[in-house]
Amino acid sequence: MATLHSAPRFTMIDGLKSALSEALGDHLLGAHEEHGELLLTVKRDSVEDVLRMLRDEHKYQQLMEIAGVDYPSRAERFEVVYMLLSLTTNSRIMVKCSASEDTPVPTVTTLWPNAGWLEREVFDMYGVLFAGNSDLRRILTDYGFEGHPFRKDFPLTGYHELRYSEDEKRVVYEPVELAQDLRQFDFMSPWEGADYVLPGDEKADTSPVDEPKTTEKPSDTGAGAKTDKQASEKVTAGAPAEKDGGEEAPAPEPTEDQPARPKRKGKTSDTAEATEPKKKRAPAKRKPAAAKKDPK
Repeated sequence: MATLHSAPRFTMIDGLKSALSEALGDHLLGAHEEHGELLLTVKRDSVEDVLRMLRDEHKYQQLMEIAGVDYPSRAERFEVVYMLLSLTTNSRIMVKCSASEDTPVPTVTTLWPNAGWLEREVFDMYGVLFAGNSDLRRILTDYGFEGHPFRKDFPLTGYHELRYSEDEKRVVYEPVELAQDLRQFDFMSPWEGADYVLPGDEKADTSPVDEPKTTEKPSDTGAGAKTDKQASEKVTAGAPAEKDGGEEAPAPEPTEDQPARPKRKGKTSDTAEATEPKKKRAPAKRKPAAAKKDPK
């Protein structure tokens, strides 16, 4: 049974959605609740102003995380999500905006210093640019890394292989040869149903036989009294033990005995006495010691 804690993980404030929607005004594109949290979609150019308003006027003092999402089918394929926490009301909200490879997002390092590293992570993994970040460089991948690993079209093997060369006695980079440059995703799970035929599913709508055979009377199947009678008759010989052998068969003639061997000559060790175990001798009885005379 679940136990309710006196201090919940976060609090849903009644009327928060309507209050923030009215406060953000034209900056807001949409608002809805998801997984117990309020999610606000705002214009990309208004991100800094919206987050400053939420920090100063609505007590969302802490920036917990900045995350990225990639949707290659969209015109602006990236979403940048800001997760805020109010230490005063124990409330969490998320603010997100859309971006593309060529449309930078305003930096929020002017509001929270920790946003510098968080924006660098999103840039390194997705390639999203942040205008105003003076230190926008890679933070997780190696020097000279090509591409952005969290994009959906990034190959799992990467573009370069890092290994140690025994010939050159140093670490070298080598290009990876891929069977295909990019992979296509339908973004649909098998449970929702794909718009293409999976291997093996083409047999689902076909009948196992061209024309199923039907019978109208028992004689068509070979069943009936005549078939039952034939089934009861024995068609194989009985087992040998069940056959009547009549008179008992004569016993087989004994084989010829070997001619008697001459009596063995030799020592006693060659006789049967040598093979018999020797009888143990009874221990000899000790004579009682003579009584000592008393010297006088």
